[in-house]
Formats: sequence, structure tokens, C-alpha cells
Amino acid sequence: MPTTPAPCLQAIQQNIPSNNNNNSIIMKTAAIILSTLSVASAFAPTQNAASNSALNAAVPRETVLSEPDTTEFGKIWDPLGLAEMGSDETIAWFRHSEVKHGRVAMAAFVGWWAVGAGLRLPGELAYGLSFADIPSKGLEAWDAVPGWGKAQMLLFAGLIEFHDELFYSRRGTHYMRGGTPGKNMVPGLFDPLGLSTGKSAEAKARGRSSEIKNGRLAMIGVAGMWAAATLPGSVPLQPDC
Repeated sequence: MPTTPAPCLQAIQQNIPSNNNNNSIIMKTAAIILSTLSVASAFAPTQNAASNSALNAAVPRETVLSEPDTTEFGKIWDPLGLAEMGSDETIAWFRHSEVKHGRVAMAAFVGWWAVGAGLRLPGELAYGLSFADIPSKGLEAWDAVPGWGKAQMLLFAGLIEFHDELFYSRRGTHYMRGGTPGKNMVPGLFDPLGLSTGKSAEAKARGRSSEIKNGRLAMIGVAGMWAAATLPGSVPLQPDC
């Protein structure tokens, strides 16, 4: 004979489906909540990616090409259509390279002129070679520099380039990610006297425009002197250099 009363068995049997129904409802509710959270979380990376891409966007090409002004030609002089190539990052890289090449060309032009004018530093350039013995013509002066001296100059230029990129990534915004193209990031190399400190944004913009124009003119000047030195008579009215 069973010891459990029949009414208790009936109550238990009635509670079992009731509990199953509750469990089913709870599981369905949890599934709905989890699915809602998963859908919401699926949109979160997209929003973060869009935010990051907006923050890391390069300066628009219109802004880059607005400097310097086009007083000389009345419009942007670009017969090969290079300004239409690539993305905004490409244009920022073009401008950064142009500014750097312009600075190198200005230094080269001044150095070429100084050697041709007879200006010399005291002491020796290398063991047994004094600065006074350097020829006055630009390419001949370069040829007179020993190989290790040329290697040191190229190594120094490479270190500047490397640290410029390094400091761009660690101390500021990269010029291809929204930073200013042409800005030098090596401490103490450009403007060691701090002449640009305290200048307004408008004054700095005018300075950048002047630097770009002077750099372009220096590149033309160095190319002209090189052509005159290698191809006599190729540059009209150009004295022997």
C-alpha cells in the first residue's frame, strides 16, 4: 500500500506542468533580453569605428590645396593632374614631401652659393683636407668630400626622417591622420630660436605659404645650377658654377 496520500500526488502532478510553464516563460524572456543585448552590442563597434575613422581622417584636400595662394598663376598649377590622384591621405603626403624637399633645396641652394662665393669654415673637413682646399664649384666640392663624409650626411638625413615619423606618432597627430602636413616634429631642429612661438594662426598660415613658395623656387634654382654645372650653356645667363 502506498504511504503517500493521493491528494498529495495530485498536487505534485499539478505543480509539475506549472513549473515547466514558468521555466519556459523565463527561458523565452531571457532569450529575448539576450538577443536584444546582442543586437545593441553589434552596433557598438560600428559606432566606435566610425568615430575613430572620423578622428583619424586626414586634412581634406581642399584645405591642403588652399595653401599657398595662387597669385602667380590665378589657379593651382598642376598640368599633370597630380592633385587629383589618390585620397586625402595621398594629398597630405604630397604636401608633406613638398615642404621637406623645399627645405632641403633651400639649404642646398645656400650651400652652393656660399661655396661659390668663397666662404669657408675654419679647420679641416677630414683628416688632411681643410675646408680652404674645397673647390668653389658645387659639384666639384661635393666630389671632394670623402665617402665617409657623404655617408655621415646621408645617415644624418635618414635619422631626421626616422625621428620625424617617430615623434609624429608619439607626440602629435600624424600628418596623414589629421595633423599638419610639413610640420617638423624633431625637437630643436626647426625653429631652434622659437621665432614662431606666440604667433597667431593667421601668421603661421602666412609663414607656411611663404615657405612653400620659397621652397618651390629653391628647387627650381638648385635644378638650374645642377643643369648649368653638368650641361654648359643649358641655362641662359647662368655663370659658371
